[in-house]
Amino acid sequence: MKLAVAATAPLGADVLERLASRHEVAYLLTRPDRPRGRGRKLAPPPAKETAERLGIEVRQPERLDDFDPEVRAVVVAAYGVLIPEPVLERALWLNVHPSLLPRWRGAAPIERALMAGDEETGVTIIELVRELDAGPIAAQRAFPVGPDDDFGTVSTRAGDLAADLLEEALPEPTLRPQPADGVTYAEKIRPEDRELDWSRPPQELLNRIRALSPHIGARGELHGRPVTIWRARIQDGELVPVEVQPDGRRRMGYDEFLRGLR
Repeated sequence: MKLAVAATAPLGADVLERLASRHEVAYLLTRPDRPRGRGRKLAPPPAKETAERLGIEVRQPERLDDFDPEVRAVVVAAYGVLIPEPVLERALWLNVHPSLLPRWRGAAPIERALMAGDEETGVTIIELVRELDAGPIAAQRAFPVGPDDDFGTVSTRAGDLAADLLEEALPEPTLRPQPADGVTYAEKIRPEDRELDWSRPPQELLNRIRALSPHIGARGELHGRPVTIWRARIQDGELVPVEVQPDGRRRMGYDEFLRGLR
């Protein structure tokens, strides 16, 4: 089936690559290049890098007000842009959402599920409608979240599952309404969400670290020094850092960090 993909972030890039192995992808719709990193150099979105490697046309409009999809179906995965209602009417827009909708509608479903300590999450394919993540369900499947899972492992699993679910949904999905009960919202990650409050229970702190690794990082102070904590564990009822990154330095094991304090 010939379709288009709208994607920006790494999860979207993963879905694009998997779809391109099974379908003809007419083009990638993605966000414009933005400054990134310490040098603030203009850099392409991850999905654009994947499309260029695969030889897929890339379109990067600033606005979608008059956008013509030119295909029957567009698969949306971690695109990060609201599609105007008139544009939604010009094609079938199927969204890959990495949660068990209606739980965790919104911008950061994987992070919020991990922060909440959810033991199960999944992927839902919905038809996009005007209301945020409220469209009817075309396909849905759950998978367990283990104690060692973080954002990276859950996102990878979601990408794998999304490709299979899209095969169920395309080309003519059977849609059913989302349940009215159980709606929660996954607000985007703010700077204050990164901060670790050491007065909180160890499991809550560990969940926050897992939710923000390896892409954002939880922030805290250890032995008087500000650090990003990428991995940790609970030992004897206490949170023990495993991998940390002092400000201005590389990532390192916690033992190496402690040796540097001597």
